Amino acid sequence: MRWLRHLFAPSAARRFPAARLERIAAAIASGERLHDGEVVFAVEAGVPWRALVDGMAPRERAHEVFARLRVWDTGSNNGVLLYLLLADHAIEIVADRGLHGRVADAEWEAVCHALEQAMAGGEALESAVVAGIERISILLARHYPATGASRDELPDRPVLL
Repeated sequence: MRWLRHLFAPSAARRFPAARLERIAAAIASGERLHDGEVVFAVEAGVPWRALVDGMAPRERAHEVFARLRVWDTGSNNGVLLYLLLADHAIEIVADRGLHGRVADAEWEAVCHALEQAMAGGEALESAVVAGIERISILLARHYPATGASRDELPDRPVLL
């Protein structure tokens, strides 16, 4: 039952201690040197109780988190959210409107699939997330290569919800 998974999901802070968050933040910062986009990583153990009662799907929650974290608030509308919902084993990518028509949905899905396979194959969670961030950075670099004039518009530090 889904509600039990969410109610008893281990905390995101336990799965992502400070040292792990720092390494993920470093991967985001490193990737952002290749492009003028913005990458945000957010992880959540389970959705809030009211969202769970309403039957909110992981994709819907990712869109809500995208808005709440203001990932859309970049000059070129090229922010990307990588969202993990631990209780549902869900991985979602939400890209801002500046990337629509540039990066195909199939390319985002391939990043999610690679991340899912890495985790299912026993790869460490941190390594899988870093690899996903690197793949996102490659896609962003293709469409928004670094110009040297870009500024860091969103924090690189991962968000624990």
